[in-house]
Parts: sequence; C-alpha cells; structure tokens
Amino acid sequence: MNIAILGYGNLGRGVECAVKANADAKLVGVYTRRDPKTVSILTQGVPVRHVDEILEHKDEIDVLIICGGSATDLPKMTPEYAKYFNVIDSFDTHARIPEHFANVDKAAKETGHTALISAGWDPGMFSLNRLYANCVLPKGSDYTFWGKGVSQGHSDAIRRIDGVKDGKQYTIPVEAALEKVRNGENPTLTTREKHTRECFVVAEEGADLERIEKEIKTMPNYFADYDTTVHFISQEELDKNHAGIPHGGFVIRSGNIGWEGENKAIIEYSLKLDSNPEFTASVIVAYARAIARLNKEGSTGCKTVFDIAPAYLSDMSAEDMRAHLL
Repeated sequence: MNIAILGYGNLGRGVECAVKANADAKLVGVYTRRDPKTVSILTQGVPVRHVDEILEHKDEIDVLIICGGSATDLPKMTPEYAKYFNVIDSFDTHARIPEHFANVDKAAKETGHTALISAGWDPGMFSLNRLYANCVLPKGSDYTFWGKGVSQGHSDAIRRIDGVKDGKQYTIPVEAALEKVRNGENPTLTTREKHTRECFVVAEEGADLERIEKEIKTMPNYFADYDTTVHFISQEELDKNHAGIPHGGFVIRSGNIGWEGENKAIIEYSLKLDSNPEFTASVIVAYARAIARLNKEGSTGCKTVFDIAPAYLSDMSAEDMRAHLL
C-alpha cells in the first residue's frame, strides 16, 4: 500500500517509522504546510511537498494519513481530504467523535472513498477492549485510566492558547481509585476522582499568565472537569525535563459471573509506552492496511475500529493466522 503523510510533527515522524516496520507499506510522499525545504525526513528518496501540491499526486496514494491536531486541524482536514483520498486520522476529542464521524462519512461516501477516524490507542485499542469486555461481561462496570503520561491532544490544545510558546500536559491516574477498581469494589467515580492533569507551560514574554492559566483550567472537553495544576517554566527547563512523550494506561471491566453473579471477573488491558506518537502511529498504519483493503472491496464511507474485522489489520494470510495466532 502506498502511504502519504500529511503533517510532519511527532505523529508524522511516528508514521514514517511505522511504515518502515511494515513490509507491505511504502511511503510515497510527505506533505506539509511549512516550507518543504525546512522539513527533513528520515526516509531517503521520498519527496517532501507543500500541501497545496497534494491533489496533483492523488493517483499515487492508496491511503493518506492525516497527522493534525484534534482541536482545530482534523475537524476541517479529514472531511476535506476524504473527498479526494482514502484517509485515516487519530481524532481524540471523545465528545465530538459522533459529529466528526458524520462529517467524514458524508464526504467519503459522496466520492467513493473509505475513511477511518479516531485510530490510535484511546480512542482505538482501548475502545476495542472496552467493547470486548462489555460483550464478555454484560453485568459489570467499565473503568479507563490514562497515564502517567503526556497527552498529545491536550498538549496541542495548550499550545494553541494565545500567549503560549510551548507546553506539555501530563495525565495522572488517582492511585486510590485505581486500587479500588482492581479490588473489584466497583466504585462510582467522577471524572475528577479518576485523574488529575498537570501542565508545564512556556509563556511568551509579557503574556498574561493569569489569563492563560484560567483558559487552560476552564477549557471544555480538555481540562474543565479535572483538578488541573499549571506550572509556568522556561523553555530550557521544558526541553531538559519534559522532552519525552511517554504514555500508557489501563482499561478495566469488573463484572459478575455465575447464576446469581456470585463470582467476580476482572478484565484488564494495559499499555506502557515510551513514545505515545510512535505507538499511535503503529496502530494507524495497521488500520491504513484495512482501509486500503476495504476500499478495493467497494466499501466506502467512514469507519471506526469497531467496524474493522481483526484479519484486515494483518499482513499475514488467513492460514498463518489460524496456525500461529488462534
């Protein structure tokens, strides 16, 4: 499959690495809103072009992976490019997924393309595990904990605030809540009781720090429902102490089995990631394979991870999957 990347930040670089790891994938182009001469990629011989040139190369691209931010980029970019390409994104604003799906679905169906939104680990792999666990344990409770780690979407949202030069946001599980869930206590937890958020912000010189902090703490869908701490630090300190992008988390379903529900069952899926964007990119490339296959079969419109059979993700034959993985 011929893959093109739109947007060459942390996620775009991760996609480039993931393409290298998949023998059936080939990177055919990187497209950027910046001056292409200022963008240096890892793969030799692959052109870097300005995004304005992308439609000139649409016949070369099986799947366009859109590596923009969920706050402002993807709601516009994914529906627009679904008119011309099979596309996939990592849209992660959970509250707006139904709206985003509808917009992308309409654009893709009108032009005979196939799209997939919200690929990654949450939404994505965590979403699948929530669904599987609900099916297996119909009587139970779901719990998702993220972190400790850097959220790319939340960090991007911070950086888009006027007066912010740079920033990182860490999501941190509340240990007491996590322990209650693992003990099978099935607690009822508010959003605020499950996680805290910690922000490290580099402000522009002369910026109104009080306004920036207020905008962060009151931002809907991102920080308003959490206990959030904001630290203003220098660029040097951010670069030294917060250069990595680790993340991870847990999906847990605690349920009851047996005739009277007398026995407990706890399903837990966890991730520990040195690089959030590189793992997200690895998931995206696997789903790009599925999108390319589905489009060849004539299936159009927008999909989510719930719609994709597992076999479509693999480059193994059905025989090999049955022999080695089943």
